[in-house]
Amino acid sequence: MTDTGPDALHDERHRIAASRDARFDGQFVTAVHSTGIYCRPSCPARTPRSSGVTFYRTSAAAHLAGFRACKRCLPEATPGSPEWDVREDVAGRAMRLVLDGVVERKGVPGLAARLGYSERHLSRIMTAELGAGPKALSRAHRAQTARTLLTSSDLPVADVAFAAGFASIRQFNDTVREVFAVTPTELRARRRVRPVQDGGLHVHLPARAPFDGQGLLDWHALHALDRLEQVERAGDGSVTGYGRVVDLPGGPGWFRASLPSGATTAAATDRGASARGVGIDLVVRVTELRDLPTLVARVRALFDLDADPVAVDAVLGSLPVLAPVVARTPGIRLPGAVDAHEVVFRTLIGQQVSVAAARTAQTRLVAALGTPVPASIAPDALLFPSAAVVAERGVSVLRGPAARVQTILRVAEALADGSLVVDGGQSLDELRDGLLAVKGIGPWTADYVALRVRHHPDLFLHTDLAVRNGAQELGMPDAARALSLWSEQVAPWRSYLTMHCWRPIVDRATAAARAAHSLSRKDTP
Repeated sequence: MTDTGPDALHDERHRIAASRDARFDGQFVTAVHSTGIYCRPSCPARTPRSSGVTFYRTSAAAHLAGFRACKRCLPEATPGSPEWDVREDVAGRAMRLVLDGVVERKGVPGLAARLGYSERHLSRIMTAELGAGPKALSRAHRAQTARTLLTSSDLPVADVAFAAGFASIRQFNDTVREVFAVTPTELRARRRVRPVQDGGLHVHLPARAPFDGQGLLDWHALHALDRLEQVERAGDGSVTGYGRVVDLPGGPGWFRASLPSGATTAAATDRGASARGVGIDLVVRVTELRDLPTLVARVRALFDLDADPVAVDAVLGSLPVLAPVVARTPGIRLPGAVDAHEVVFRTLIGQQVSVAAARTAQTRLVAALGTPVPASIAPDALLFPSAAVVAERGVSVLRGPAARVQTILRVAEALADGSLVVDGGQSLDELRDGLLAVKGIGPWTADYVALRVRHHPDLFLHTDLAVRNGAQELGMPDAARALSLWSEQVAPWRSYLTMHCWRPIVDRATAAARAAHSLSRKDTP
């Protein structure tokens, strides 16, 4: 959306609401004065005249203004705003941390400390930019999590309250009634999932269509490490599920992600499809229920569920050389991160070697230094070793050039003592500058980590050999400088161009893995 002033922005949002454009769901809400409710932009109800509505950037702002969520369109059941991946200001950084559960764990003082501002000044900034302060935004996030768990999971209602971050059942009941104008039990009556007795919590995470979820399943499967990650395959070798263990604030957790039954990229191109199940089906086990919102937020980032694929594909597909590429793979997504430090170490270990060689070295590190996970969470699984463990014991496990090993150890020590910070709440410049200040880390490493951890949409890895080979295969320049200049035509979505350049290599590796799996099944008595 363009923003040329309050009146122009209001008119533009009213046109979007009148057109019921689903791709803007989650980016703003429409508050209707006559009814006292707020809706997602694609709500099928008749759109009131322009003077009869107010648009809010966040549902928290609508709550504070006295509006309640629409029961028909369920505005809380939408993907999040892609704005938080793009914004580098304090409000954007704060919102990423709110979604990761920092306010629930450390309160507003902890959030302010992470950002380097006083509580009062931070509240002022967020209220001015987003229409609500940290407490209200965190409360709205809890309400959204509660609605998701009530309507798409099999978790008992009493447990939903604590899983969503509420301090008491009473607070939970009051908030749900205030926000949604129904009781938790009435919301639960709308549940569309059947309880499954497999020891896990089942949740559906929506995405905007089109959604190339299969592409990300394939990407993660190619990089999966034994005992840390698990890959499920069909008889023909195609990837049907990806799971892994995760280190969460309250203890280890585990999830398995799969596409909804019958979902395909082609079928997901309908703009209204997100309401019918496009996204990820998640099975979760956690040590502490209060970690569930944090885990869900990290999985959303891992699968880039909050992206605006229509906007991305429109820009990339406008170039003749990319039009057939985008048509072949609509809704391509970025691989995110569930553990920022892990991405740093895996990136350093995997530099200048093949994916297979990197996977071997990374698996060896996990096997030697990983932390065992309780069988109730994931049998025979290991967490990726912490920075402190790598700093202390990594020298006995790491292999390769001495300079690379020393760089990894320096990074581990810096991450462990806090002199180097790498997390999704940073600005892009902060994250890159911190990494580049470490001896042995160059621009490619910093940019790759930023693409994964910061999930920034406009990073193009033009010096990456696989990117250059893929670019040449797709008909783009193959020389690094020429390719970098050429990529500027698709800003601010160059990270997605990186994924398209990688895709031919990923597709061939995926086909080889499928063939090997099928062959092994035939050879098994």
